[in-house]
Amino acid sequence: MKRKGALSYRSAGVDIEAKERALRKVGELARATARPEVLGGVGGFGGLFRLPPGRFRDPVLVGSVDGVGTKLRIALEAGIHDTVGYDLVAHCVNDIFVQGAEPLFFMDYVASGALNPKVLLDIISGISRACKEFNCALLGGETAEMPGFYAGGDYDVAGFILGVVERESLLDGSRVRPGDRLVGLASEGLHTNGYSLARQILFERLGLKLDSRLPGLGCTVREELLRPHRCYRAALVGLVEAGWINALAHITGGGITDNLPRSLPDGCSARVRVSAWEVPPFFRLLQREGNVDDAEMRRTFNLGVGMIAIVPPDRQQAALKALRNKGERVFEIGEVVAGHHRVEYV
Repeated sequence: MKRKGALSYRSAGVDIEAKERALRKVGELARATARPEVLGGVGGFGGLFRLPPGRFRDPVLVGSVDGVGTKLRIALEAGIHDTVGYDLVAHCVNDIFVQGAEPLFFMDYVASGALNPKVLLDIISGISRACKEFNCALLGGETAEMPGFYAGGDYDVAGFILGVVERESLLDGSRVRPGDRLVGLASEGLHTNGYSLARQILFERLGLKLDSRLPGLGCTVREELLRPHRCYRAALVGLVEAGWINALAHITGGGITDNLPRSLPDGCSARVRVSAWEVPPFFRLLQREGNVDDAEMRRTFNLGVGMIAIVPPDRQQAALKALRNKGERVFEIGEVVAGHHRVEYV
C-alpha cells in the first residue's frame, strides 16, 4: 500500500538548513564584539564569560531584559531592521547603567513565523554594531521559527544584558536628598516607547503613510519613527565615577511620571518645571492631533528628556558644563523635595 506524502519539519514551515546558514553569519557578527573575558565563543548551549579578574573587590551583577515594543511594526513596514537591533542594546545598557553598572555581555532572542535570513542578519548586525560601540560582548542568543504563531513576516526581538558594578559605587537612590537637582538629557524622538499611541494618531487619525512628510518637521514619518534610542553611558560615566551623580532615571515607558520615582528613596519626591525645556515639535504634533491631555502625554512619552541625572546642588553647574562640553543638550528641570515617591509638575 502506497504511503501518503512524507512530512518533514520544512513542510511544517521550519527550514533548518536556511536557519543554519544564517546563524553561521550571525556567529561572525557576535565574534566581532568579543571582550577578553569571553570564553569559548558562540554556539554552545550556554555562553561563557568570566568577571574581569582583579578589577572588583565586591562586585554586584546587574541584569535586565527588554524589547522594543511596537516600533517593530514600523521596522517591518519600512523594511529597515538594523535600527531596532541597535535600539534594543542601547535601551538595555541604559537600564543597567542607571544603577552604575558597566555592561559585560548581551544575549538576544529573535522569533518569527518563518525565518527570513536577511531580516535576521539585519537585526543582529544592529545588535552587533551597538555591542561594539558600548564594549558589550554579544555572547549568544536564540532564533525561533514558530509557524502558525507569528503571521507572515512578523517577528519579535528581545534582549538580556548583564553588567557589573562595585558595591560601594552602586546607584540605588540611597544618596539622594531633598535639595538635589534634576538634570535632563535630551532624547532622540520616541526612543522605544509610546509607539502604539503614536501609530494610532499618525496612521489612523491623520491617515499618513511612512513616506508622508510631517508638517513643520522637515522629515518623513519613517525617519521620525525610526530615530535611534540614545545610549547615555558615554556622556555620564565620567561624572558617575567622579561621584557627581547621586542617582539616574532612564525615561522609558511611563515617562518622567513613572520612571523618576523609581530612583528616589523613601521620603523624597520630585518637582519638575515643565517650562525648563522645549518639548520637541513631534510630541506637540502628537498631542494636538490626538487631543491627548498633558497627564497622558507625560505617562506615555519621554517628551524630549531621555535620561535624568540627580546631582547635589553644589555639583549642578559643573555637571551641566561637563555634559555640554560633550555635546549634550541638557536642561535644569527641577529638584528633589520631601514627599512620597511622586512627581509634581509646576
